[in-house]
Amino acid sequence: MRDMPRLVRSLRRDEYGATLVEFAIIAPTFMIMLMGAFDLGHQVYLRAVMNGAIHEAARESTLETGPGSKAAIDNMVETRVKRLAKDAKVDFDRKSYYDFTDVQRAEAINENGTANGRCDSGETFEDENGNGTWDSDVGTEGFGSARDIVMYTVSVTYDRLFPLYGLIGMEQQTTMEFSTVLKNQPYAQQGEKAQPETKPCA
Repeated sequence: MRDMPRLVRSLRRDEYGATLVEFAIIAPTFMIMLMGAFDLGHQVYLRAVMNGAIHEAARESTLETGPGSKAAIDNMVETRVKRLAKDAKVDFDRKSYYDFTDVQRAEAINENGTANGRCDSGETFEDENGNGTWDSDVGTEGFGSARDIVMYTVSVTYDRLFPLYGLIGMEQQTTMEFSTVLKNQPYAQQGEKAQPETKPCA
């Protein structure tokens, strides 16, 4: 019993195991930061690879042989993506326009003083792409023809590298979208721009 105070004092001074306790406190935070850094690096690298692949694919698409090579062009992009994210879902979209000023422009609306940017009942619109409905993007699907402007968009949805995002309230799956706009080669004369019909808004 007389040695009890001495034992308590020696235990207070004993630092054996302190490093282990400190590591146990710091390790989870450090590991999460490390995984986040790896995931960010993977995302940046995937973005760089995608940018290169999309620009190459878009250049191939502007040639006269582009429409006939659609599957090969898109497969090239998908193959490069899946080397880095093997279960990725890759979606492709092409819209053609008569000139650069049309890119992602809405069809003109003859508004009745509302000026809200919507095609409301009682108003009319200029059906520039000839599909019978008002569109917020005047482009038509596909490669277009000679000298047309084409917007090539690729969307990639994939699971992040590490399953930690659910723990911090974020989605495990993420989507990246890439677009580039190029003019088709002058392999023929560009067709005349169609005169739009005026149609009533639905």
